[in-house]
Amino acid sequence: MSIHRNDYIREFLVWLVSIVFAALIQTNWPHLLRFQDVTPDIIMVLVVYFAVAYGEERAMFTGVIGGLYQDVAINTTLGHHVLCYVLIGYTIGRLATRLVSEHAAVKAGLVFLASFCQGLLFVMIQYGLQPQRGILYPIINNAAPIAFYSAVITPMVFFVVDRFFHRRSMVSDGIL
Repeated sequence: MSIHRNDYIREFLVWLVSIVFAALIQTNWPHLLRFQDVTPDIIMVLVVYFAVAYGEERAMFTGVIGGLYQDVAINTTLGHHVLCYVLIGYTIGRLATRLVSEHAAVKAGLVFLASFCQGLLFVMIQYGLQPQRGILYPIINNAAPIAFYSAVITPMVFFVVDRFFHRRSMVSDGIL
């Protein structure tokens, strides 16, 4: 009984540390991953990973923690990132149950879709609060490139997180 509990606590702590570490890299050291003034949304990649691997509940909690950290760290209105990540985490979690999500292209496509929808939702929230900012320019210059870059780094992030959570499942071409 205590072995099972210790494994659960260990997995929970690794999950929590991985989210905080991803949020830390994304908000405090974005220059480490920046490519032509575009930084990937690592938190969104983790939200999609946990939606695919563990379901919408874990994805939504990942979105809450990552979004809260991001809202506090970059000094935006508290709750905007949280709302976007939680809605996308729930949606992708429900959608992932109906997909064969073991292929890398499906995972990258889910991350692209999720990241673009999150960016679109965040821009619409910001536009509702400050209409003078515009809506088309942030979508074209922020949401689309971030979604593409996040999709590009998806296989690497999924591989690393799979190794931390020891989820080794058979892929279609026989690679463990």
